Amino acid sequence: MQTTSATIYPAGTRGIARESIGWSIALSIVLIVTGLIAILAPLLAGVALTGILGWLLLLVGAGHLWLAWHVRAAGAHIWEAIVGVAYLLAGIFLLTHPVAGLIGITAFIGAYLLMRGIFELITAFALRGIGGRGWLLFNGVISLILAVMIWRRLPYSAEWFIGTIVGFAILFTGISRLALALTARRMLANRVIA
Repeated sequence: MQTTSATIYPAGTRGIARESIGWSIALSIVLIVTGLIAILAPLLAGVALTGILGWLLLLVGAGHLWLAWHVRAAGAHIWEAIVGVAYLLAGIFLLTHPVAGLIGITAFIGAYLLMRGIFELITAFALRGIGGRGWLLFNGVISLILAVMIWRRLPYSAEWFIGTIVGFAILFTGISRLALALTARRMLANRVIA
């Protein structure tokens, strides 16, 4: 006896799937619009991200201070308090000086890309004769190019780099989610999903 998908899944699954796909499509559109706004206004997006990071650092700092109050190990409460205060100060700095914080974050990412590019090039040359090493070499070169682009134009690169990169990430997340949601809706319409 051949079973159909309608006999495998409970009766209410079709309605839940239809509603979930609708919400997924809506979220995808919001992500696409947000990504486009970030790409078109990268400084605004970068400052907003710096603010979000500042608030997260404040929350982490408060958590460390709470832990410092409750930890019982010898010396651990002092260490937790120092770490908590450092997070709080960093969060306050980012919230009160978002552009300077954005420049610092951009410089940090530039340094990270420089180190990553160097290590990937070293690894690619060490792996001679192994398939796929070309991709590692390519990735290392791209990382170095991005690092040079950031560091040559710093602090002006902070105006566009973070917001643009995050904007593209959000945009492509929205596009991929939308493609998946539309595929799921098409499958639902063709009764592949119960």
